[in-house]
This record gives sequence, C-alpha cells and structure tokens, in this order.
Amino acid sequence: MAIESLGTLDLPMVVDLIRIFELKGPYCTLTMTNWFLQELSVIPRGSWGDVARRFTMIRWPPPPPPPPTPPSPPPPPKHYPPPSSAPQKLPPPPPPPPKQYPPPPPKSPPPPPPPKHYPPPPSPPPNPPPRPPSHPASPPPPNSPSTTPPYTPPIELQRALQVIQRFKSTITYDPLRITDTWTGNRICIDTSTYKGFICDTTISDNKLRVALVNFNGFNFDGNPLELTNFLDGLSDLIIFHANSNNFTGEVPSGISKVSSLFELDLSNNELKGGFPKAVLTATNLTFLDLRFNKLTGQLPPQVFTLDLDVLFLNNNQLVGNIPQNLGQTPVLYLTLANNNFQGPIPKSIGQASDTLLEALLLNNKLSGCLPYEIGLLRKTSLFDVSQNLLTGPIPQSFGCLENMRYLNLSYNKFYGAVPESLCRLSELSELTLKFNYFTQVGPECRKLIKNGVLDIKLNCVLDLPEQRSAGECESFFLMRNTCPDQKSLDYIPCKINYSASPEKSTPHRRLIDQPRTYAALQRH
Repeated sequence: MAIESLGTLDLPMVVDLIRIFELKGPYCTLTMTNWFLQELSVIPRGSWGDVARRFTMIRWPPPPPPPPTPPSPPPPPKHYPPPSSAPQKLPPPPPPPPKQYPPPPPKSPPPPPPPKHYPPPPSPPPNPPPRPPSHPASPPPPNSPSTTPPYTPPIELQRALQVIQRFKSTITYDPLRITDTWTGNRICIDTSTYKGFICDTTISDNKLRVALVNFNGFNFDGNPLELTNFLDGLSDLIIFHANSNNFTGEVPSGISKVSSLFELDLSNNELKGGFPKAVLTATNLTFLDLRFNKLTGQLPPQVFTLDLDVLFLNNNQLVGNIPQNLGQTPVLYLTLANNNFQGPIPKSIGQASDTLLEALLLNNKLSGCLPYEIGLLRKTSLFDVSQNLLTGPIPQSFGCLENMRYLNLSYNKFYGAVPESLCRLSELSELTLKFNYFTQVGPECRKLIKNGVLDIKLNCVLDLPEQRSAGECESFFLMRNTCPDQKSLDYIPCKINYSASPEKSTPHRRLIDQPRTYAALQRH
C-alpha cells in the first residue's frame, strides 16, 4: 500500500490511535490490528520512530478477543490538596472524547501473517535479496546458424592444399597416422592440422605460404610414392626434409621452379638411377643430402659448382673418378664415403683451403698417392680417407694442417716414415694409421702413441707391439708401387716449427668437438 493511502493520517492521529489501543488493554482486535499493520507498514523508519516504538508494545498474535464489554467511564480526575497559601482551584475539565474514525470496510480475515519482528531503531534493515535482471538474456535457439562466415584461404594456400590432397591420395602406408591431420582448409591457421607442413610469410608480399616440409621419420610409402607433382608443386618452399621415407623415382625436373629452395634432404629413401640432374637447376640450394639411397653412375662435375655449405652423398652406389674440379666446391662439410669411387684424389682439393672443414672419402676404391695439396687445407679439422687403395708416403705438407684434429689414413697401403711435423700438430686429437706398412716413427710420434693419440697398430715398425709379421712386410715391399711425383712429397707450403712440442696429455673430448660429418654415416 502506498503512503498516500493514509490520507489525512498524521502523527497526532496515529498517537491517538495507539492511546485507544492502550485503553482497550494489552490486546487489540484482530480486525483493527490487521488494518493498523497494513497502514503502518508503509511508514518509513525515522520519521515515524515514536509510532513504531509505541506500536511494538502491542503483542502479536493476539489471543481470542474477550466478550464485548461496555466502555468503562474515564477515571475521575485526581484531586490534590492545594497548598495552604494558594486559593483553591477549580478541577480541570474532563478530557475531550477521542476522535472517532470510520472503521475500514469489512474484509474477510486473511490468514494470519507470520509474526513480524521489528528490530530496534539503531539496527539497519536487512539487505533485500538481489533482484533478477529486468531483461534476462535469452539463450540462442538450438542449432542456430553461425553468423561467422566460413574461413576461405588465400589463393596461394588453396593451390597448396590441392597439391597436398593429391599427394595424400598416393600414400598407402602411414604408420604414425600423420595424414589424419591433413583435413580441412586451415593449414596455416590451426597448428593442430596438416602436421609436417609449416607456413611463413614471404618478404615480397607478406602473405602466408607453405614454406617448410618436414617429413623426417614419417616412413611414408605408396604405390608408388613419388616426388613428382608434389615437391615441384609447392613453389614457395624454402626447406624440404623427407629423411627416412620410401620415395622412389627421380627428383622432378620442375624443382627449378622452386626458386627459394635452400635445403633439400631426401636421405634414407629409395631413389634410384643416376645423380638427379634436376637438383643442379636449384641454384639457391645451400644444403643437399642424398645419402642412403640407390643412386648409381658418375658424379657430374656441376655438383661442385653449386653454392653449397653441406653436400652429403655417402652410402650410394656412385662410381667413376671424383671430378677434377673438386676444389671448386665451397662446401664446408663433404661426405663421399661408402660409394665406389676410384682413381686418385684430385689435386684441386687444395683450392678449398678457405672453406672445407670436414671431408669424408672413406670406404671407396680410391688409389694412387696422396697429393701434397691436401696440406693446403689449413681450416680442415677432419680428413678421412680410410679403407681405400691409397699408397705412398705421407707428404711432408701434412705438417701444415694447423687445425687438424681427426686424421684417418687407416686400412690403406701407405708406407715409409711418419712425418714428425705431423705429430707436432697442436690440435691433433686422433691420428689413425693402423693397417698400413709404415716402417718408422720418431720421438714426437712416440709421445702420441703413449698418450693414446696415435694408433699405429699392424704396421711394419718392428720395435713396436702389435705389428705385422716380418714376412708380410717383406712381401709388400717387394711389390710396392712408387709415386710418380716424388719431389712433391717433400714440398712444405708453410713455415713449420721443428722444435720439440710439449708432451700432450690425453685430450678431453667434448660433445661439441665431435665431427659433424661422422653423424651422416648413420641412418637418421
């Protein structure tokens, strides 16, 4: 009920009502009390504090009303004796009769409300319960269509997706279930899709492209699984690594269209035929790994004109001589090991003195004498020509290999004296000369034997243990071949320190010092 419903009800009138209730006794009738509660329930606290305090003296709920009795007359006024000196005053007039108000219209008595407890005025009112929002958000209807438009990849990615899906259809063996992620069109948006593909932006137009393929170890197979229409179809590739799969056929000639291709790793696959000449058209290559395939034929000289940093061709079936322009290569790491190369090591190898760091030519059929030009490789730290048919003395120029750490000439037919200048090299960690026919080692070399740096077992140094038999050595020297250019073997292209070097301790080999190219001899 609004406060305006009180009409002309003001504070004195309410006080009179309370007096009437008090005159009626400690209980009031249910009808009047209900009306009184309804009327007073809208009176704000504070301004009606007196009324509220008086009203709290009314007991609630009331007991059953007593039978009606006539109103008792007002009590007679009390008379007090006047003071002796004051004149007698007349008694005060009787109080005016209480104002009469019409009773409220008869109502059917409502069910008795729960008892109301009114706290004392100082106590704050209880906090009202939170109101529900006037306009609650209605849930979206089920199966309502999304307002977000579907993703549409740019045209470059659409072309790449077509190439990928076509290649996917040729895969018949996928043990890691990689192709299960090749679904949808969010190839560069959702990283959980299209495993093995990595995107990047181009410098020219700053657009997302498929820039890298990494299939290493996926072990894909197909019927057949070929690179044609896949490698040459992704024209924005920078890196293509597909080590340890089952690719067959040839490297596609269209690889020349992949103008930004810098790294190509097709190692440990089933590539057959001659050296893939299409690779020679990929002029921006810096990393070429074709090891552990079934490549045959001769190595084209053009391969040494590519601007490569890494060239791994080991563990194939390549034959013929190593091209004479070997020294033109700018490669840092070269492996031609485990093939069928034959003939001498090209003298041009000395031209790679400013670049070549590691060279593996082991396990071929190389023959002839070591060219003195090898001594020009002042930056080379690893040189391995073991397990060949090489012969002759070690050139004195090997004393100029100032950065050499790992030199392996084992399992050949070398003979003569081991140069003392070679044993003085300060960086030398491993010098392996076993299974040859060397006949003499000097004091510097014997220091290396003692420290475990030099391995010269099974040679013809008769005063050392674990050497060949005298008869075996005699038979070899009866049939040995001589080098055609004997004078070059004594040529020294640098200034050599002939003073005795301090005795070396066993070198501490750290993992970072281990040759990188030796890792290429393993399938991975």
